[in-house]
Amino acid sequence: MRDAVILGVGMTPFGRHLDKSHEQLTQWAVRDALADSGVPPGEIDMAVYANVIQGFFAGEMSIPGEYALRPLGISGVRGFHVEAACASSTVGLHVAVDYVRAGLADCVLVVGVEKLYSDDRAKKFAVFQQPRDIVEAEAYLAKTAGLLAPVPPGGESDSPNVLMQAYAAQARLHIATYGSTQRQIAAVAAKDHGHSVHNPLSQYRKPMSVDEVLAAPTVAWPLTNPMCAPISDGAAAAIVCSADWARRFPDARAVRVLAAESQTGSERAPDDYARHVTRIVGARAYEKASVGPKDIDIAEVHDASSIGEMIQTEALGLCAPGEAGIAAERGDTALGGRIPVNVSGGLVSKGHPLGATGLGQIFELVTHLRGDAGARQVEGARIAIAENSGGFYGVEDGMSAVTILAR
Repeated sequence: MRDAVILGVGMTPFGRHLDKSHEQLTQWAVRDALADSGVPPGEIDMAVYANVIQGFFAGEMSIPGEYALRPLGISGVRGFHVEAACASSTVGLHVAVDYVRAGLADCVLVVGVEKLYSDDRAKKFAVFQQPRDIVEAEAYLAKTAGLLAPVPPGGESDSPNVLMQAYAAQARLHIATYGSTQRQIAAVAAKDHGHSVHNPLSQYRKPMSVDEVLAAPTVAWPLTNPMCAPISDGAAAAIVCSADWARRFPDARAVRVLAAESQTGSERAPDDYARHVTRIVGARAYEKASVGPKDIDIAEVHDASSIGEMIQTEALGLCAPGEAGIAAERGDTALGGRIPVNVSGGLVSKGHPLGATGLGQIFELVTHLRGDAGARQVEGARIAIAENSGGFYGVEDGMSAVTILAR
């Protein structure tokens, strides 16, 4: 098996792009990744386009990737389209890494894009109210009903978003299992909003205190609005190639891929965190990379809500079970702390354009491993980990994808 490296990355700002199509966002990120790597478009021999809902929004059900990439001179290549909910572009990255390692491709472009903002409010919110998603969320609420911490008086919410109710139930289960508190979840969110101040590509760049997070409108107790990822547009891209092939571009600053592992979830008890899908796939990724949690210098984890960051950080072994909230309060997971997590601002502040989210994490980690992150730079970062989740099925993420990179 050949060694795979990331030779170039590109990313648009995440946020509202009402004046741009998904094709334009794709082309923006890809041009930046090509420029960063120095690779001409004609050298690409495989392309992976990751997206979740563009067929629904733009009515392009067939070859949206080709429509977006051919104008850039990327044609006549092996092509794939990947949809794996919020993990789409990380799964696309892993496909690219596997093809390069196996010798089936030399240089692969991977791009993830999402265009979620729309003047049609009903269509925009219909994306998050799909029938199967609602069925799974309602089933989770039923399975966990007797295990959850009670909602305190005044904390009730009439939010119609059953997915956010399920996220809130995950938080209430964590509270009941470990004694976590709403204030600890707020500490995680406040940390990430503070990080985003230094990220010019972040959707929100306003710092928030713990008290401000707690005082914000409740989505579903214990989650307030700043603890939940916003709707976002955006695109991110990466150029993956073999280490030998990368020597053709000596001025590029390649980042090594030590592990690229993903796995679907499985049936388990809701509070059996030892069998959480991220714990299983993370352990395999550490083994493949020949590193452990103590070797990690920086992490980007999936936080569609801030409780997600706590659960994923613990599942990766970066914090002991039940201690991610405590770690956030101590500053352990903040920039300058023991293990900085979501220095980009995380999904709750950087933004969450579904199909672009995973490669957005990779962009951030590559930036730190190169020492280019400016005021948010994790000093001396040598080994980085990303965890990106997709969908919800049963009692956990439908898929978890873990990537370990090294300088």
